[in-house]
Amino acid sequence: MNDDLITFSGWVGSRVELTQVRGEVPLASFRVGSTPRRLRDGRWENGETIWYAVKAWRHLAANVAASVSSGDPVLVTGRFTAETWQKEDGTTVTRHVVVAQSVGHDLSKGTSTFVRPATAAVSSREADEQAPVDEHADAVGVAGEPERTAA
Repeated sequence: MNDDLITFSGWVGSRVELTQVRGEVPLASFRVGSTPRRLRDGRWENGETIWYAVKAWRHLAANVAASVSSGDPVLVTGRFTAETWQKEDGTTVTRHVVVAQSVGHDLSKGTSTFVRPATAAVSSREADEQAPVDEHADAVGVAGEPERTAA
């Protein structure tokens, strides 16, 4: 099966709604508006805004709900899919949805702070041992981050 992947940037245009599917699987749903900008005759012009419905599942859903708010600039990568259903009057409705694989703040628009959520199953020491190692890290510290010293 081939998946159609899409990556886009935009602004969150709705509240992130976190629900539980079948009482246990987290699902975050929200909309993102993406407006292309083009330079024409020496002036920047906005194109037509494209609105995407985005769904994130499981751990990604919980992290999105805890991190993303309406108005935030985001980058989204996911599978482009179509949901089809029949309304009560018999008409068929199709909505295009991006099922997110990754969602993050667009750092070209501002700054963000990453916090790894704690889990009961893995202690912080075990998480550090399981974290990928940056082979190129040198005296500046792990993954290119400056070492912190106590003042």
